Amino acid sequence: MAGICELYNDKAGEFRFRLKASNGQVIGSSEQYGQESSRDGGIA
Repeated sequence: MAGICELYNDKAGEFRFRLKASNGQVIGSSEQYGQESSRDGGIA
């Protein structure tokens, strides 16, 4: 089973993503992005 990329907004309302392994463990976390499109570019 492959890992997943989880999209979310932090408490400050900034856009972020985290990478999770197939067992649910967080293996990476992004910086804050002010715009959704910037976050999506960071994922790409």
